[in-house]
Amino acid sequence: MSPLARRLVWVLALVGLAVSLTSLYVHYQMLVQPGYTSFCDINQTVNCQQAYLSRYGSVRGVPVALFGAIWFAFVLVLAFVGATGPAPVRESVPAYLFVTSTVGLAVVLYMAYAAFFVLKAVCVLCLATYAAVIGLFIVSGLSKSMPPMTTLPRRLFTDLRALLSRPAILSVVLVFLAGAVSAVAFFPNEASLRQATALRAARPATADQRSEFERYWESLPRITVPVPSDGATVVIVKFTDLQCPACGLSFFDARPILAKYQAQYPGAVKFVTKDYPLQPECNSNVLQPIHAAACDAAVAVRLARQRNKGEALEEYFYSHQPTISPASVREALQTIAGVQDLDLQYPRVIESVKADVGLGRLLSVRQTPTFFINGVKLEGATAQAIDMAIAYELKKAGKLK
Repeated sequence: MSPLARRLVWVLALVGLAVSLTSLYVHYQMLVQPGYTSFCDINQTVNCQQAYLSRYGSVRGVPVALFGAIWFAFVLVLAFVGATGPAPVRESVPAYLFVTSTVGLAVVLYMAYAAFFVLKAVCVLCLATYAAVIGLFIVSGLSKSMPPMTTLPRRLFTDLRALLSRPAILSVVLVFLAGAVSAVAFFPNEASLRQATALRAARPATADQRSEFERYWESLPRITVPVPSDGATVVIVKFTDLQCPACGLSFFDARPILAKYQAQYPGAVKFVTKDYPLQPECNSNVLQPIHAAACDAAVAVRLARQRNKGEALEEYFYSHQPTISPASVREALQTIAGVQDLDLQYPRVIESVKADVGLGRLLSVRQTPTFFINGVKLEGATAQAIDMAIAYELKKAGKLK
């Protein structure tokens, strides 16, 4: 490999590693900070959040960005070996780089397809990662010193034995392996991060915060939401999408708050969930498919409610959003609620989902989650806002001092 090619490999790998770590940081902040907006969330199309919080952004709860960082770190290890290793090993490094970059290219092509054709969103950081991988593929592929690929299996064992004789190189390799395994094993799972965020967000507000919120609350318009109160003082209507990350956070946020008021003021607060899937198949207000299984999930929860398993299935979907697919929806419905005929019942039940969507249209719902608390509209409300709104409405009704 020529000196120029070696320098390009170092530069591209370092840039890719930096971008991957930035992506990982942004993804993490989206999970731990409700309402967090990154510098690359420019509009609905140029939007990193759409990519990171979709089912393509994580693998079993671990961000794809972390695997990207590990991949670029491995390329740097190969570059280091190519610069300092024994002569026979240095001869093999271009071929190892080409194989590694070929695998990386296949992954980024799949991710690009998912972004452009499924999510229809452009992630700026992702594009930079794609460019680094493609650059490495081209540089390694054009190397004139690459040995025949058919000799790689034989060379691999020989090269490993040679590396074992170099303590410095062996130490670098061992540090990389230990770091990669530890990063994947100990990185917080997405579901646990969301639940921890919900607990932090539910901290009580100060007196000043409550006073400021009450003034703001009284300035908001109230509309009539056609949902019966059944004697409740406070009626909360939530429009949700079971694949929407913010909806998942609000699900875990609201649960302890509602339990608190139910214990203190039984029957005073009524909470109603309405479906608003961000999928054109059942929501004509959505022009592009943001979530691929939102309609199926909405139908599944309705079927599960008939067997008193609706909340359990909701919790499952909100905790496993990155892996939700039409197939996983059916599997979860069967496992949790014992319902095996979703496809048979789908045409009937989807009409009630569409009725919720129609109500959302009448109420000018534009995003999920959207809450209506006694007719006051809140988009993407935090746990603290929900708590203060309920307390204020109860106070106005004379039930809370």
